[in-house]
Amino acid sequence: MSVLQHKNTLDSAAIRAQFPILGEKVHDRPLVFLDSAASAQKPVAVIDAMANTMRTQYANIHRGLHWMSERTTEAYEGVRDLVAAFLNAPSRNEIVFTRNSTEAINLVAHSFGALLKPGQAVVISEMEHHANLVPWQMLRDRAGIELRIAPITDAGDLDLEALQTLLADGKVGLVAVTHMSNVLGTVTPAKAIADMAHAAGAQVLFDGSQSVVHRKTDVQALGADFYTFTGHKLYGPTGIGVLWARKELLDAMPPFMGGGDMISTVTFERSTWANVPHKFEAGTPAIIETIALGAAITWVESIGMDAIAAHEAYLTAYALNRLQDVPGLNIVGQPQDRGGVISFTMADVHPHDIATLLDRNGIAIRAGHHCAEPLMRRLGLTATARASFGLYTVKEEIDVLADTLVRIRDFFV
Repeated sequence: MSVLQHKNTLDSAAIRAQFPILGEKVHDRPLVFLDSAASAQKPVAVIDAMANTMRTQYANIHRGLHWMSERTTEAYEGVRDLVAAFLNAPSRNEIVFTRNSTEAINLVAHSFGALLKPGQAVVISEMEHHANLVPWQMLRDRAGIELRIAPITDAGDLDLEALQTLLADGKVGLVAVTHMSNVLGTVTPAKAIADMAHAAGAQVLFDGSQSVVHRKTDVQALGADFYTFTGHKLYGPTGIGVLWARKELLDAMPPFMGGGDMISTVTFERSTWANVPHKFEAGTPAIIETIALGAAITWVESIGMDAIAAHEAYLTAYALNRLQDVPGLNIVGQPQDRGGVISFTMADVHPHDIATLLDRNGIAIRAGHHCAEPLMRRLGLTATARASFGLYTVKEEIDVLADTLVRIRDFFV
């Protein structure tokens, strides 16, 4: 059965049937899962890919000469081709497998950071996840790099004029910003940012952990130099992420970790490195998880990223409209372009209480600072509640969320 109906709308019932967990109950209520920005649920295609790999073909890869190893190596390396096509990367050799976006950004901070000189600067924004903040603080403290912070507007958009000012002195070596905020849902104008960075002589990194799930991503059209994403938000397993970078940058960067598979030769006196991407993939990789990431990408592409984007744009608009009717509820941020993430507060009700009471009704959301403490301080908040959507989300679940929030508000007033 096709997951698409006529008029390019998703067949939500068919899609949801491919996620076994959505049939579970929580506190004797049907599960309403609105925490996909933290980690998405897994379709049968991904679950089967992991199980079948372990059941029928598992072996270590690259160095084995037996049939099972060769078969698994072929499946593993085939995912590199899938990811390259998914991002429209110029070459499969620009795809580096990591554990997650956090490791990918740390890799860039360590290895590209080694090419920066004291006195140069890295620019990030006020809305960054800690994963795109802490590694640059560590680089600053280790290597004397200046860390500059691009502000956001009160609506939650990146302040491009302020960014231009930060770039003006020509000392910035890298601009590293989110492609989509995990708190505000803000989709940043990546091409404009890249053009500004390049005009100032800087490279640009986009943290695509949120955006790659919701919209088609073309690293060449964006003008990116580095792009990261994580598998578990893209309906794949945990423990697998991706760094894409231009090959000339990867060639120039020193290795991130040392060990097996990232070497060409080893003696007691010295070692030489393998060609990219293997130079950055030390040790036995996440074989099963990588193969399952390939299954996730194949699955979402069978639905179509344009169809997914249209579905989630409708859901986001519907949710914004419904939540505005909840007394005392304040939606955080009004960015010009918002993905399927909505953070909110409610007068007289702490976000943790909101999340706890929603859970009692079978509704899963996230509450807290969302690994973005500096952004919370910029917003004058300590925490928010956050509802986030996946391609399996339906508007009836948003209705349940809004109606339950009204009852929670009534309970506290």
